[in-house]
Amino acid sequence: MPFKIKTATYLKSVADLEHLPPNRLPEIAFAGRSNVGKSSALNLLVNVKNLAKTSSTPGKTRLINYFLINENLYFVDLPGYGYAKTSRSLKESWGKLVEDYLKSRESLKGTVLLIDCRRGPLEPDLELLEWLDFFGKEKLIVLTKTDKLTRSELTLCVGKASQILHADKDSLVLFSAKTGEGKDRILKWIERVI
Repeated sequence: MPFKIKTATYLKSVADLEHLPPNRLPEIAFAGRSNVGKSSALNLLVNVKNLAKTSSTPGKTRLINYFLINENLYFVDLPGYGYAKTSRSLKESWGKLVEDYLKSRESLKGTVLLIDCRRGPLEPDLELLEWLDFFGKEKLIVLTKTDKLTRSELTLCVGKASQILHADKDSLVLFSAKTGEGKDRILKWIERVI
């Protein structure tokens, strides 16, 4: 049985590391390309419909957003990467902010990397995974939007993703914010790493 989320509140959004909360509570970061479904995943995990703001416009999350969970844990929504209509300088500043956060944050216990199952792992996803592995960071790979695929498409998708990621198929979490598939597996992983 995964741990229960009883309370979830938005805490703050920060544009630089100086304004992060003190390193007192464990943190779980959520990372992925723009429009991968991070906000929808966060909302489903905490059972609050609009806690993390969703948008049909990719690249909406431009700051590091903090959510206080059960008064003793932070969920951290990182800016999405890979959105083409963002200026190069803004992309670079987001990248630096996220990289510095992931590298230096002592209270970071693990990162949930969300990948759109329909698109498969792309170069920025692979770069982030390589980076997390290099620094020995805990990670969970979640394939999102599984409800948008037929079972046969999903099987092909998972096979291709596991091959590209050099990961066992069973280690990949299939997730749908619409059906709730994968929610318990994510919560169990969070409970283990914190």
